[in-house]
Amino acid sequence: MLEHQYRPPATPWISPYLTVRDATAALQFYERVFGFSTRGTTQAADGTILHAEMTWHDALIMFGPEGAYGTPSKAPLSSGIRSPVSLYVYCGDVDALYARATEAGALGLMPPAITFWGDRMCQLADLDGHIWCFATHLGE
Repeated sequence: MLEHQYRPPATPWISPYLTVRDATAALQFYERVFGFSTRGTTQAADGTILHAEMTWHDALIMFGPEGAYGTPSKAPLSSGIRSPVSLYVYCGDVDALYARATEAGALGLMPPAITFWGDRMCQLADLDGHIWCFATHLGE
């Protein structure tokens, strides 16, 4: 089988799929605060978003609301359990992103700091409790 038959065109080999409480609110937050771009959505008959795809450069992040398609999955804030998974995203200005995110309601878990591996990194929990690490690489 040819490699291109294993996955749809323009789709990375690995794409996180998040469960959120409100897909419309998450889409707006990720666009406005994180700078992600909407690639597409699937809506229910009432107009609510059942599935969303967003891109950040060559990354694809997908998500849907709690209960979509009969799933029992819950967002971390609804389940009351801190997410055991975090997403690590490179950006141009980690300090500006951290300020914008915390102003928009994200929980700042770690303010921007220089790491031993050469990144200036912060850690945030989004409005659904998903953990995001944003970093700007400073060099060796």
